[in-house]
Amino acid sequence: MKVLVTGSEGFIGSHLVERLVAADHTVTALVQYNSFNSLGWLDTIPASTREKIKVVLGDVRDSGSVRSAVEGQHRVAHLAALIAIPYSYVAPRSYLETNALGTLNVLDACRDFGVERLIHTSTSEVYGTAQYVPIDEKHPLVGQSPYSASKIAADQLAHSYWTSFGVPIVTLRPFNAYGPRQSERAFIPSVIVQLLGGASPISLGALEPTRDLTYVGDTADGFLKAIESDLGLGEVFNMGSGFEISMGEVVEILRIISGRAFEVVQDKERLRPDASEVERLWSDSSRMGDEFGWWPEHAGKEGLRQGLEKTYSWFKALPASSTHGVSKYVI
Repeated sequence: MKVLVTGSEGFIGSHLVERLVAADHTVTALVQYNSFNSLGWLDTIPASTREKIKVVLGDVRDSGSVRSAVEGQHRVAHLAALIAIPYSYVAPRSYLETNALGTLNVLDACRDFGVERLIHTSTSEVYGTAQYVPIDEKHPLVGQSPYSASKIAADQLAHSYWTSFGVPIVTLRPFNAYGPRQSERAFIPSVIVQLLGGASPISLGALEPTRDLTYVGDTADGFLKAIESDLGLGEVFNMGSGFEISMGEVVEILRIISGRAFEVVQDKERLRPDASEVERLWSDSSRMGDEFGWWPEHAGKEGLRQGLEKTYSWFKALPASSTHGVSKYVI
């Protein structure tokens, strides 16, 4: 199939592009234009894979570039988004423009060109702090940050295009992906980079919140299954490991993996506003398994440990000059 991936240069998007190429699909990668001639993480994938990808520079906020990229595609995986929650407190309008209006541009293009399947990417953050666990797809949506509010808007737009115009949409809702290529602004990479840089103490944010951490390879596999299937139209599907763990416990696992003894201090700059912190996330992903046959390989505490070991090894292999450094917090 001809498959367009928006946000292809990003963390999850680049892993998905690799899987689509390996599955012999014809892949067009929409990459946000920049003046540095950078294709993000697509610059790091093997040349044998890279040469099979058609790269299109554009911006989901621009309807013209979106329409040009969508025309002629069979299926579209829409992952482009601003995702850093701390920066959404600084520049909320940019999140609405990219995440909501950008999604509207993708929806309109898919409608006009008769795309046969659109995979829309949501986020577990739309649920806010769990009102019950495990969280299924019927859980209320609560926007506790400008980021999550912008994604709720995008989700509702996507659903409205299914009910109003019959655009064939499937919404996937990943829970807290982690792994190689994740930004150092995220919790796990921030711990690892500080460990590898010899920092002591380690500066972190809140350690009490729990998350359902899903290895990025599993997340990308879920996207691939949903893209290749013809099932699930108009529906939402959670994608999590089905395992809840606190950030403090994650730090202890990384302590063992690194073999380092270290102190942890709380950095106020890394804390969300009190009412904005999502205290608990834990996914019920059974619908994803039942519909698409997707079950996470890295499940439970042992699966998390394996995924963290892979992630630690990947960061360890990076040149020191490629990271932000142990003393700089990047939101």
